[in-house]
Amino acid sequence: MIIPFTTSPQAAQADLSILAGTPQPVPSFLIHPTGSARELAAYRRLRRAAFVTEQGLFARSDDDDLDDDPRTVVLVATTPDGILLGGVRIAPATPADLGWWTGSRLVTDPSARATGVGPALIRAACAHADSAGVLRFEATVQRRYARLFSALGWDTLGDCTVAGRPHVWMRWPLNPIQRLATATKSFLGPTLQPLRAVPGGLGPAGFHGDDGAPLPDSELIAACDAIIPSMVERDPEWAGWCSVLVNVNDLSAMGATPVGLLDAVGAPTRSILERVIAGLAAASAAWRVPVLGGHTQLGVPAALAVTALGRTRTPIPAGNGVAGDRVRLTTDISGQWRPGYHGRQWDSTSGRSSQDLALMNQAIASMRPKAAKDVSMAGVVGTLGMMAEACGTGAELDVVALPRPAQATTGAWLTCFPGFGILTAGQGSCAPRLPKGVVSAECGSLTARPGIRLRWPDGVTTTALASPVTGLGQA
Repeated sequence: MIIPFTTSPQAAQADLSILAGTPQPVPSFLIHPTGSARELAAYRRLRRAAFVTEQGLFARSDDDDLDDDPRTVVLVATTPDGILLGGVRIAPATPADLGWWTGSRLVTDPSARATGVGPALIRAACAHADSAGVLRFEATVQRRYARLFSALGWDTLGDCTVAGRPHVWMRWPLNPIQRLATATKSFLGPTLQPLRAVPGGLGPAGFHGDDGAPLPDSELIAACDAIIPSMVERDPEWAGWCSVLVNVNDLSAMGATPVGLLDAVGAPTRSILERVIAGLAAASAAWRVPVLGGHTQLGVPAALAVTALGRTRTPIPAGNGVAGDRVRLTTDISGQWRPGYHGRQWDSTSGRSSQDLALMNQAIASMRPKAAKDVSMAGVVGTLGMMAEACGTGAELDVVALPRPAQATTGAWLTCFPGFGILTAGQGSCAPRLPKGVVSAECGSLTARPGIRLRWPDGVTTTALASPVTGLGQA
């Protein structure tokens, strides 16, 4: 990441210059992660001059453990010819990276303090934290600089003391979870409202907003999911596989055994169509659930939707939990990121045997929790928000207790599609039999207080979702 900054009066015309083909003004300085031992040494000399010699915050050296942490990122501002003007470091706040990072040791050269280097370094640190999927980003700021941070959008949390001097504890308002939920689910309530006008619309009472719907006067459960068209064209076999996976997960969350599938497939070319069908057929065989029929079109824009039918006498709703019920995540932490979808889609199912998949499908039915919902594209927290909305509660998630793969950061794991992941609320009747790599752990609770909060190891809670996710209301 290289971020150019300029104090030239022509900066505002940069976009016009690009369109017109004229040269852009030379930036006054560049901000980038330090790329050499020489730059890093210059940054530490600048720190020492400011914090030890000039300010007397430290007796001999301002070095600490973060300087030796390989995860620490140092961003530096340099002139176009490489002269260091300032720097800042950001790093995880915990031994295991939970998505809680801090910024520290912000320093600028005295000759550059009037050029905007300091504010630019702060903005660059925030941007880097956001791009790294950080969920909580904080700094302890000398009191004289707190107004600057506030002007840049930081929230003040309280006063504190660092090196015997008064500081202010501040937080940058990162919230990728709210952005994801808003983008993927917030339109559902108002958009689907007309369907409620028909008796039985959106499912029977207790199941509004659920992933599957009990068919009246039967033991059948119906679920339907569509795959994003761009994914169908980009990765047809995976799209076909996922069309079965997401539907079986819907049935699993309701305690239902899958009995059959119906597909609707459209593709612009014969090749894409055949590859989608190949993925669909492989998943059908793996889960041992037949495709009973459907609809197939060629020479049309890419489209894929699958309807699944399952059977259970006692479906588990998503909205049957109450405040105080413990929340549990049952998920498969084996596998890896799907190539081309790093940080967004986890693949653990494509390497599983049919026996493993059957055990996973039966897990929630054997647990018999009060409420259950499978983790969708809204991620773990977004899905917890939907379940809490259906229950008429809020929820709190313990970040440390959350089961996740070692290869996934907490930020990515909380916002990705995890392959197989089901949230439940209320103690089940027994511990399920699970394949190796599938874990089930309590990691939170439903609360009377609305919204979804994350609890961190220092006891602090941060708000991940401040409002209902879908607007569909209580089930």
